[in-house]
Amino acid sequence: MATTPGFLTDWPWKSLGCFKHVLLAPWAIPKTYEFITGNGGGERDLSTFLIFPFLIWRMIHNQLWISFSRYRTAKGTTRIVDRGIEFDQVDREAGWDDQIVFNGLLFYIGAMSLTGATHLPLWRLDGVVITVLLHAGPVEFLYYWLHRALHHHFLYSRYHSHHHSSIATEPITSVIHPFAEHIAYFTLFAIPMLTTILTGTASIVSFAGYITYIDLMNNMGHCNFELVPASLFSAFPPLKLLLYTPTYHSLHHTQFRTNYSLFMPLYDHLYATADESTDDLHERSLNRGDESPDVVHLTHLTTPESVYRLRLGFAYLAASPDAADGRLRLLHRLLWPVTLWTMGLTWLYGRAAFVLERHRFGDVRLQTWALPKYRIQYAMQWQKEAINSLIEDAIVEAEGKGVKGEELNGYGEIYVRKNPGLRTKLVDGSSLAVAVVLNSIPKGTTQVAIRGTPALFKVASALAQSLCQRGLQVVVPTKKEYDRLRQSFGTTSHANLLLSKAHSTKVWLVGEGLSEEEQKQAGKGTLFIPFSQFPPKKLREDCFYHTTPALTAPKSLENVDSCENWLGRRVMSAWRVAGLVHALEKWEEHECGDRMLDVDKVWEAALRHGFRPLHSSPPSPVVAYN
Repeated sequence: MATTPGFLTDWPWKSLGCFKHVLLAPWAIPKTYEFITGNGGGERDLSTFLIFPFLIWRMIHNQLWISFSRYRTAKGTTRIVDRGIEFDQVDREAGWDDQIVFNGLLFYIGAMSLTGATHLPLWRLDGVVITVLLHAGPVEFLYYWLHRALHHHFLYSRYHSHHHSSIATEPITSVIHPFAEHIAYFTLFAIPMLTTILTGTASIVSFAGYITYIDLMNNMGHCNFELVPASLFSAFPPLKLLLYTPTYHSLHHTQFRTNYSLFMPLYDHLYATADESTDDLHERSLNRGDESPDVVHLTHLTTPESVYRLRLGFAYLAASPDAADGRLRLLHRLLWPVTLWTMGLTWLYGRAAFVLERHRFGDVRLQTWALPKYRIQYAMQWQKEAINSLIEDAIVEAEGKGVKGEELNGYGEIYVRKNPGLRTKLVDGSSLAVAVVLNSIPKGTTQVAIRGTPALFKVASALAQSLCQRGLQVVVPTKKEYDRLRQSFGTTSHANLLLSKAHSTKVWLVGEGLSEEEQKQAGKGTLFIPFSQFPPKKLREDCFYHTTPALTAPKSLENVDSCENWLGRRVMSAWRVAGLVHALEKWEEHECGDRMLDVDKVWEAALRHGFRPLHSSPPSPVVAYN
């Protein structure tokens, strides 16, 4: 939002939310029907029919730029501005498709009201030439002076400051303006289109090509990485006046009073507003290599639809864990062919981890690398060798980059044995996960039940031992689980470890092995605290559920713009935080296999670095009894 929002700041359909696209239906449906059936009362109108498919193409085109940009900025290659983006920017830029809806409505209105705007030919050379000349002349010239006017304090505070709220830009930043600005921009861009209609030289290619060119240049210019090679300008120096670059426009967002031109720097040079550091920044950005992280968090895809929740995909869904579930289900139904296609690609060609996101915490750089494997594949025996190979390759790559710590969603002992000289420390995060669960148990609790231990037995065993040592009774339901836990205690006293099938205990520590039947047998008011990486399905409205072990990240953790699965904003899983804390503390030991760190030591370190519990441990009226 602008500093002091002016008239026509909000889009007219703001209250419609994601249903704004329905506004196109009264035009798109009948025009599509008329073209397919031929019932339009004359020759089929291909140009009007193509308006709606063209709008879809524009959305796909923009989304491809979003995904490509987020991948490149996460890697760090040729990055321009080191500053990251946060949730406020994601929210501000969530309506990037508003301008596509707006343009679509105007295209349909124009086709119905302007003579010569329908039944356009596919191609006319004269119309394309006119479009190019009018853009390079009147459009670029008028835009330059409009842009300078928007930087006058009166208009800037009421309108253009909204766009400049984003310092580290993304492709979609290019279209984030108040409604009034978009009216002015469309008026400018309509000059070539209206001229070709009035002169009878318009064509489908001139219209679609011109708008696609605008989208392409807008997206490219707002990428936070450089991709225009210097050799292009060396081979043809005058091109510097005709083609801007991401670094060129980035300087406008950081310096504010330079580089006003639309796509052609010519007018900045004519009116002495070109930034003198443009060439130097362009060269420095191109020479910047991949960022070497200090900590790498290895993760993987979960369900088939989780691909849409990656920050490389739909940015707003990735940033909205609570509100996105219904939309995600609808999206999954609509895009099931894409879902199957992505699943096929990951199964057939998922042979290397890829950089998903980056963070900075003080001097420590953290990257998340995603393994292109789904959760179900981890349970398949024939996939284990391929997955182990993927993880080992990622560890070797991290070692080559000088990574200090690598957080694994697994125990990792096999990789330490195979690489005894490994300098990178492997951290499975079990100790911090145990600490989070222990500090989530309500004060005054004297007895807890442990259920669903087959998965993450290491965490379950450590929890049981810690609780028994602290004087709490730990109840397990089966002889098999009881014997296994008792054996894992070693010389530690197991006097407080109880075997009982009773369901009266009011605090349950649950793993992924918890069955629906067990959950239904729990007493009313039971508190379920997961110690697993995946939460139990909430079947009981008369019980209470904690989320998986997690901590709220401090504000000093930068570039947090997406949510971790079902966790809220700026909430990180304990396994992910553990690797970061390990690096911050400069601990030299691995935490994998059967190795555990001191739980209290890890917990105190996490708190000292600003991480806070998601669930506190207040005094509780819970009464535990045998």
